[in-house]
Amino acid sequence: MDAKTLNQILQIAFEKRVSDVHFEVDNPPFFRGRGQLIRSKLPILTSQDTEFIARKIMERNSRSLPDDLTELDASYSLDNGGRFRVSLFRQRGHIGIVMRVIPPEIGSFKDLNLPAVLGDIVKAPNGLVLVTGPTGNGKSTTLASMLQHINENFSYNILTIEDPIEFLFSSKKGCIIQREIGIDTDSFTSALRAALRMDPDVIMVGEMRDLETIDACIKAAETGHLVFSTLHTQNASSTINRILSYYPTDAQENIRHRLADILVATVSLRLIKDKKGERILPVIEVMRSTTTIQHCIKEGLLDEIEQHIEKGRVQYNMQSMDQHLIQLCQKEIITIEQAKRLSHSMDLERKLTFTR
Repeated sequence: MDAKTLNQILQIAFEKRVSDVHFEVDNPPFFRGRGQLIRSKLPILTSQDTEFIARKIMERNSRSLPDDLTELDASYSLDNGGRFRVSLFRQRGHIGIVMRVIPPEIGSFKDLNLPAVLGDIVKAPNGLVLVTGPTGNGKSTTLASMLQHINENFSYNILTIEDPIEFLFSSKKGCIIQREIGIDTDSFTSALRAALRMDPDVIMVGEMRDLETIDACIKAAETGHLVFSTLHTQNASSTINRILSYYPTDAQENIRHRLADILVATVSLRLIKDKKGERILPVIEVMRSTTTIQHCIKEGLLDEIEQHIEKGRVQYNMQSMDQHLIQLCQKEIITIEQAKRLSHSMDLERKLTFTR
């Protein structure tokens, strides 16, 4: 492996719009396209190959490869502007690399098949907006679209704190500052402390990974900022439960009340193929913080949140994951079998029958 070959492989991945490239010892490079992992016909990679790739990636990040590497996040850019989010890790004693292709353009809500209500959510003057879902299901892309909408429509100072920086923004109507963990700042927590002295209107934190970061995000929202972040959770109730789980039991009632006061919305995502297997589409739960949902959060009635989301579809443009799956079934975009595989509900088929 040499730098020219590496960049040629990544250029092909970028041009073919695959989502990920895998480099692992004793295998050729793999590409993920349309959700399927594809084994390339390139030569088998050696331990020296993957270590070379890892060192080239770290060079681009102005850092050296740690001798005690276990796992590390980074980014990589091609000379023509192609960008990748990189996960470096050790497996069976060797270095492995997975590189996520970052789309060259930040899509609009319409481009990405996202609901128009996101445009209303980002108008909130302050509070906390959470985008959630499993890894690789579109959280970063959705978040970037929401920030770009703000950037294009409001004269706000927008600060992002990321590990690593993924989408590159150009200041438009708003002003954007992007800071990367490990290069521009030491940690999410220290960057958030500094953020409050940087005159931000909007703060985006790439991920709420620990109690310190969660607490700093809540405090920033409480002090009048609009804060965006992500969590690896399935829906609104599991998102609230996850946040509460970071706090001691005797502090959770207080956090429920604070969270109820600042939470603007949760947007939870899963990806699904259409019935022809040609497109990958988002399936989305949207919860907005109504008075009823605030009450559920304060009183710990989290199991009731989904039914209030479904009841608020017309008035508040909310939707549950099941409601969106049913809509896709009714439009014959996906099959009922696909919907049932994605849904956590035992009565999806009954709901579908009831809405026909």
